Amino acid sequence: MQNLLIIGILILAYCIGSIPWGYILIKVFKGIDIRDIESGRTGGTNTMRASGFSLGLTTSLLDILKSASVVWIAKYLLPDSYWIHVLAALAAVIGHNYSIYMIRRDQNGKITISGGAGGAPATGGIVGLWWPSIFILVPAGYFIVMIIGYASLATMSLPLIGSLILLIRFIYIGAPWQYIFFGLLVEILIVWALRPNIKRLMNGTERIVGIRAKTKKQE
Repeated sequence: MQNLLIIGILILAYCIGSIPWGYILIKVFKGIDIRDIESGRTGGTNTMRASGFSLGLTTSLLDILKSASVVWIAKYLLPDSYWIHVLAALAAVIGHNYSIYMIRRDQNGKITISGGAGGAPATGGIVGLWWPSIFILVPAGYFIVMIIGYASLATMSLPLIGSLILLIRFIYIGAPWQYIFFGLLVEILIVWALRPNIKRLMNGTERIVGIRAKTKKQE
């Protein structure tokens, strides 16, 4: 019976994680398909490019919430199954990056599945595992985006910062050690999704955002 419950939790986590909030909001308010805009991803960064700050922020918050919510569900149903809490969060990120609702045929008739890069739902997963982490992750993300100037770097950095937070909690208060691995596992998914961005970072051609972008325009 418990095995069926675990399977159900993971399927639910994937389905909730698959909800493409960026696609939905852009379709409702702009009447366009976000997959045809810039990177084609459905996350907050591309939503912001397509429609501005407000919808981009709303998308990011909803993506954080969907991932956090599946962890809270898993913790409520199986409070002592720490690996299931981690896997539920991971399933939500997989759903976000490879959304079952975003399957379509391209111009060549090939079936494709799309989604986001995983930054916001990864943050949500960490928040679900320990909710006060949001007071560290949000300022850290803001600093990396606005001051350092790279959204992709923030996306890759936050899961590692989250794992560090959870490691410190394990060392000092004996919090579940299994939680530490979520950020490390999800980092693999994010790095895979951001391969083009990593190449541009290495080449010095990645898009600059935030305060650095404004400063560069004024030069």
